[in-house]
Amino acid sequence: MSYSDHNGVNVPGIGPQCHGRGIDPSLAFLAHAHGETLEVHYPVDGTPVGTVRTATQADVESAFKLARAAQHEWAQTPIRDRARILVRFAQYVLDNCDELLDSIQLETGKNRLSAFEEVMDVARLAAHTAAVAPSILKTKRAAGAFPILTQVRVERAPKGVVGVIAPWNYPLTLVATDIVPALIAGNAVVMKPDSATPFTALLTRKLLLQAGLPEDLFLVTPGSGRTVGTWIIDRADFIMFTGSTATGRLIAARCGERLIGCSAELGGKNPMIVLADADIERAAAGAVKACFSNTGQLCISIERIYVAQEIADEFTRAFVEKTRALTLGGGLDWNTDVGSLISPEHMARVKAHVDDAVAKGARVLAGGRARPDLGPAFYEPTILSDVPDEADVARAETFGPAVALDTYDHEAEAIAAANDTTYGLNSSVWSRSVAHARAVASRLETGTVAINDGYTAAWGSIAAPMGGWKESGIGRRHGADGILKYTESRTVAAQHLIPIGPFGPLDAEKFAHVMRRGIRVLNALKF
Repeated sequence: MSYSDHNGVNVPGIGPQCHGRGIDPSLAFLAHAHGETLEVHYPVDGTPVGTVRTATQADVESAFKLARAAQHEWAQTPIRDRARILVRFAQYVLDNCDELLDSIQLETGKNRLSAFEEVMDVARLAAHTAAVAPSILKTKRAAGAFPILTQVRVERAPKGVVGVIAPWNYPLTLVATDIVPALIAGNAVVMKPDSATPFTALLTRKLLLQAGLPEDLFLVTPGSGRTVGTWIIDRADFIMFTGSTATGRLIAARCGERLIGCSAELGGKNPMIVLADADIERAAAGAVKACFSNTGQLCISIERIYVAQEIADEFTRAFVEKTRALTLGGGLDWNTDVGSLISPEHMARVKAHVDDAVAKGARVLAGGRARPDLGPAFYEPTILSDVPDEADVARAETFGPAVALDTYDHEAEAIAAANDTTYGLNSSVWSRSVAHARAVASRLETGTVAINDGYTAAWGSIAAPMGGWKESGIGRRHGADGILKYTESRTVAAQHLIPIGPFGPLDAEKFAHVMRRGIRVLNALKF
């Protein structure tokens, strides 16, 4: 069992900057922070790539003061002007693609294609949001208490200052995906990036400022979740969080104490069902991408696969062969399929899940090894079979390049197994018949279901809502839901001609008599 290895990083004298490329140190000055120095390391070999200051409590207080002042003026800015800034931002993301790719890779260690998915995603999201938000946010009419006599308008007002707490696994996508709709809705944003990935967030801010965003509308305050994250939660008007379910519970509870809203995308243990009528080669190739893109560090990646018994041998053979053919390594070029995990500590978690499963009877079909020869956080893409239910990898989110493969005799059995989890983020169904796959998809307890795809089709359909059921989150990204959650609704009802109540010749009894008749008519007309 072997993998094709590639490592263009560990060359004496070159280091993570790879022939002169690296993170622009001037980005550090875009952080709204004056605290201790935070050193960011390249996960591939552990070398430093830059330093940035962490925010103090005074920095966070100052950020909210500045953001609130800027937000009042921004809320009065015509939405078409806000949209023009996002259109320019989308273009600048494409124009600065290489710099963004380098920054993402140097902070996360992921392969370049996975980094490019972020650039592609953000460029589309920003332009799409600019196009659709004016219609979504415009004042709309609603049926009044009484036709003609009551005229109702529903307005959308911004929340104020939105606090965003972002993760490390997609440092561009999971920053822009949240701040873009918040900004278009008229809010300001104070954001805490993960301590491993502050520079991509700062580069995002730089591009937004170049696109014309007022400086104090989006402020970045690096630091730990326990300090900076808590300070943000205690000051924001709404919180958007992406991360673990355990942390999500704590954040939701703290938001509840303040009676502010929050939205959270949390963990997942996402299943794939390969139906008996699936295209086996296509399904096997799709499984490789679904399980091992971004080194498996993706909330919506597949961690469980259920294959129909009659095609199991053929699918397993193809899946294992394609997995073993993946190129594992570092570097800022396009020659690797799977990059490093974010840290040695995270690699140890993935290894512990696999080792625990093997100790309890699971078989390794591919991978199953750490690769210290490539770097401190490399782990081979791993396929496990015969995984017992009591193994950690069976139910807990691994968040790495490991998948459990199982078979089933009846579709109902596969659907029940897929739903037998506390999570409900994403799932995948493979079949030559889309109608057949849709019937199965409608029985799955997840916020998104991708047919003949692992996750990209569902995530990339940014006009539709995306989010989790059960313990996988609250609220939605994307679509109208992903914009409206950053607003408060205001109903303005104007009553004309006569009041709703006794008036003139109608005393209370006569008014009640007339109203009973009137309500019967309205109900019959289905108003």
